[in-house]
Amino acid sequence: MAVEMLSYIDKRSPIHQLTGATKLLCFIMWSFAAMLTYDTRILVGLLIVSLVVFKVSKIKLSEVSFVLAFILIFLLINNVAIYLFSPLEGVKIYGTEHVLFKLGGRYNLTLEQLFYQCNITLKYLTVIPAALLFIVTTHPSEFASSLNKIGVSYRIAFSVAIALRYIPDIQRDYRNIALSQQARGLDMSRKEKLLRRVKNAVSIILPLILSSLERIETISNVMELRGFGKNKKRTWYSARSFKPSDYIALILIALILVTSLAVTYHNGNRFYNPFK
Repeated sequence: MAVEMLSYIDKRSPIHQLTGATKLLCFIMWSFAAMLTYDTRILVGLLIVSLVVFKVSKIKLSEVSFVLAFILIFLLINNVAIYLFSPLEGVKIYGTEHVLFKLGGRYNLTLEQLFYQCNITLKYLTVIPAALLFIVTTHPSEFASSLNKIGVSYRIAFSVAIALRYIPDIQRDYRNIALSQQARGLDMSRKEKLLRRVKNAVSIILPLILSSLERIETISNVMELRGFGKNKKRTWYSARSFKPSDYIALILIALILVTSLAVTYHNGNRFYNPFK
């Protein structure tokens, strides 16, 4: 945990120069484009574009590797669960059945099921880079102003900004508490048995929860003393006006969304079927 997870990473890139509202709207349209289609050709194209944009952002893979690994593990579990609960979903969708391996009962591994779950995986891989970029290239205060700009109540927007700001604080507190406990002889390394490590982790989590509650109370009192929420509107110090690059980004993502929907629904079916 030497690198703070899901926190703002300040760099000079075209993605960082876009306003928070632009990135939020682009992320929403990008998610719609990826989630509404099962056309493999479109998903592969979107994946390539997302990887190119990730490269342009100058964000290093090592800076988001921990979160990315966690998401990929979840993706693996999701794929296993899909197969266990619906092993013939691909057969129902594509109308054919090409059995690769006979595993017994309805749990036969079919080419259609693999293709269907490949599309599910592509959906995640398409959205994940965009989601990570949106979080690590948008300052929390600017993100709050962006939410408020598109119609979200500033009370809710400010709460989201505080939550995002609090992520690095939690990680920093965890490191400090863990180092303090290790200095007192608490071993969290792999040398200890698993049950012992879990028990030792509890001695870190409890002080972390107590310190978090204390910080929440302090912030709440400060906001109340300053009259937060009294007025219906507020101004934002971090708000930025739109520039030509923002309009260009919005137009490009909107064109991608429209193209994706047009190709997906031109024959009334969201699924690209290579088996017919």
